[in-house]
Amino acid sequence: MEEVKGTGASMVIMNTYHLWLRPGEDTVERMGGLHSFSRFQGPIVTDSGGFQAFSLSARTKLSEDGFSISSHKDGRRLLLSPEEAMRVQGALGADIAMQLDVCPPGGAPREVVLAALERTTRWAERCLAARRPGQAVFGIVQGGTDVELRKRHLQELCALPFEGLALGGFSVGEPNESMHATLGELSPHLDTERIRYLMGVGTPADLLRAVGAGIDLFDCVMPTRNARNGQVFTHAGKLVIKNARYKDDPAPLDAACDCTVCTGSYSRAYLRHLYMAGEILAHRLLSIHNLRFYGRLMAEMREAIERGAFGAFQAEALARLA
Repeated sequence: MEEVKGTGASMVIMNTYHLWLRPGEDTVERMGGLHSFSRFQGPIVTDSGGFQAFSLSARTKLSEDGFSISSHKDGRRLLLSPEEAMRVQGALGADIAMQLDVCPPGGAPREVVLAALERTTRWAERCLAARRPGQAVFGIVQGGTDVELRKRHLQELCALPFEGLALGGFSVGEPNESMHATLGELSPHLDTERIRYLMGVGTPADLLRAVGAGIDLFDCVMPTRNARNGQVFTHAGKLVIKNARYKDDPAPLDAACDCTVCTGSYSRAYLRHLYMAGEILAHRLLSIHNLRFYGRLMAEMREAIERGAFGAFQAEALARLA
């Protein structure tokens, strides 16, 4: 956790579904909750498990009660209802819990998207009724890339006493351009009094465009997942460390980066050697760099906003990353 905070991250998201299965929310609660259990002394948000129900759809049955899921660990049948999602997140002790939602796949028919958002609204009311006192809860706006449905669902959830609002159901198979166009249309309708959170997104360019549309908060597996696959984010674009061109390269990953990997004189050649040899240290060092790259990009955007120069910064950064 010290390494995570060293990258500039002041908040983390943890996975309700996986913690529910292992080690179990009761174990985490007995250990003092996620802050004590993980030793992360900062805000923690937990997702509700709705996205895992989407990604494990072959093992899941949906009803008004919730998601009936066959555990991918041992096959036992579990019911993830709105009430259970809130009970588990309450036991985990997160600062922010997410409502249980229904996430339709990208390109789903309009009637499927409409049914998902209507059920998500009903579940939102159930989640708020079952919330643990003192725990903030965020609603999740669905609607795919249908701007009319997004606006309708945003209005429905704005009427409920959530501490923040998230936009879910993006990066689930729809064209990237459609997501950005939808965000641009939604921007004037977002509640400026509540945190605006875009879930599961995205690339550095996605973050730059979404901040321009008024988004405050993001989560994404990309910095660490891509690091494990050998892909590095730099100020000049992506770098794939396993490429043979880096075998004798003495340069750091990114000369413009101030992470402990780049300033510690770890060469591309050494990092490539670690990666090709299957050393876990490669995953760790590349993850630290990618997380710092994201953290620094967000810090640079905040600074540009404070200077009143975000538009120019966004255009320059997008051109450079392209």
